[in-house]
Amino acid sequence: MKKMQLLDCTLRDGAYIVDAKFGVPAIKGMIKKLQDAGVDIIECGWLKNAPHEEGTSFYHVPEDLEQYLLKRRTHTTYVAMIDWDRYDLSYLPQCDGKSLDAIRVVFPHGKHKEGITVGKEIAKKGYQVYFQAANTLAYSEEDLIDLAREMNQVHPVAVSVVDTFGAMYQEDLERIVQVLDCELDAGIKLGFHSHNNQQLSFALTMHFVELLKASKRGCIVDSSLCGMGRGAGNATTELVANYLNRKQHGDYDMNQIMDAIDMYMQYFQENYTWGYSTPYFIAGMYCCHVNNIAYLLKNHRTNALDMRNIIESLSPEERRKYDYDLLEEKYLENQNRIVDDDAVMEQLEHALANREVVLIAPGKTSSTDWKQITEYIQRTNAIVIGINAINPNYTFDYLYLMNTVRYNYAKEVYPKQFGEVQKILLSNIKTSPEEKEMIVNFNRVIKRGWEHFDNAVINALRLLDKLHVQKVSLAGFDGFKHKYNESYADAALPTLNPDNKWDELNEEINDMFQNFKASSNMKIAFLTESIFDHGEQTI
Repeated sequence: MKKMQLLDCTLRDGAYIVDAKFGVPAIKGMIKKLQDAGVDIIECGWLKNAPHEEGTSFYHVPEDLEQYLLKRRTHTTYVAMIDWDRYDLSYLPQCDGKSLDAIRVVFPHGKHKEGITVGKEIAKKGYQVYFQAANTLAYSEEDLIDLAREMNQVHPVAVSVVDTFGAMYQEDLERIVQVLDCELDAGIKLGFHSHNNQQLSFALTMHFVELLKASKRGCIVDSSLCGMGRGAGNATTELVANYLNRKQHGDYDMNQIMDAIDMYMQYFQENYTWGYSTPYFIAGMYCCHVNNIAYLLKNHRTNALDMRNIIESLSPEERRKYDYDLLEEKYLENQNRIVDDDAVMEQLEHALANREVVLIAPGKTSSTDWKQITEYIQRTNAIVIGINAINPNYTFDYLYLMNTVRYNYAKEVYPKQFGEVQKILLSNIKTSPEEKEMIVNFNRVIKRGWEHFDNAVINALRLLDKLHVQKVSLAGFDGFKHKYNESYADAALPTLNPDNKWDELNEEINDMFQNFKASSNMKIAFLTESIFDHGEQTI
């Protein structure tokens, strides 16, 4: 039996990225390429209570996997994972050796005894059992000793250390491995599953192997093709296999692994996002569940500073879970810093009285059509307000900002124009104005009911409506195209749509726009082409 084994979890951890919808060719092809590469253990996906949908790596029963196994190899172990409390074991038949050899049971900190009970039932049906101790970093020395003693009673194939939040450093791993290697029976292998929140996944995997070299214990390391996995992703199979080949006498066929990447991973890399990012680094900093980060990114496009403040406001226990209602409450608390803005509203209403307003949004047409727009402004003597960005083609009367990242970008990239223009800021950015800054309460302009309710143009229109502005003309309110920042006049402008679901965002903005028009008597015209123009006057 090999001392050091490689487990590929692409089809299991990568399922978070694509909702398990890899497609039949990819599932078949990945499994074949990985087994032909000599990968010791292939985690083929999850066992779920729901019926299997063809082309997904969610299986109802092991038999569902058979269609994807072109030819089983004796040197490969085929496994699937279950959550300790989310799979009804009455669905699980006796192991017949035609599909799954083993099942990995994952359980949270504090639930190892319950997880072990589930594993016992699985073992009775003839399957090998592997355990995943999620959030192992939370285990004290006493916890680890108790975990090991309980595991010794059932003697699974392996117990894996799991860096659930990507928060471990080398000394953390050393502490955990030292206790478990000492306390576990010699025949139980020790595994390691990492997440790349702090870009330490590969380094920790190598360190784990080095820690186990002097031990007689078997070792399993998890990885995935291109690091595909939830949030910041995992250690990459190609790097780990190459390391084991070069430094640990491994014999993995790198050509087969690279073929798997070339043939099956390119589509997913081009159409989905995973891997290290600042928000997922914040998750690692605070041992925070990645679903909290994903929620703030998807629903509010939260910048890193605000995200850190929101996560920091949660208790350690709350961070490890994901309560979206609580998270929404904390988000609004962070954004809705109350200020006394009555004087500001009165001042703005007086300044805009009986004047047409032109809003310059940051869409590309605000630059391509700037001459036409400028002529219109001069002809109508309109008030000009820049929306969430400075465009150097214009002289603004006001700059409206509702995002801290855009505020800082405008201040640093266009310092002269930023310093000269009067700025209307929402209270989520700051509560104490500096020179030439006017602060309006965040809750004056937002309207709930949409995921991205904080769109700057829509909220600027709501503010102007409260100020009794009768006519507004829009420029640069183009709508989003599909490539990163392709839609902006300034291609370097920080994007506020990290998940790149542009069509969904366009539909939502259009719905908010129609909702606003239905509730307002404001006359709205478009100065430039826009996907949101459905018959309004176009100048």
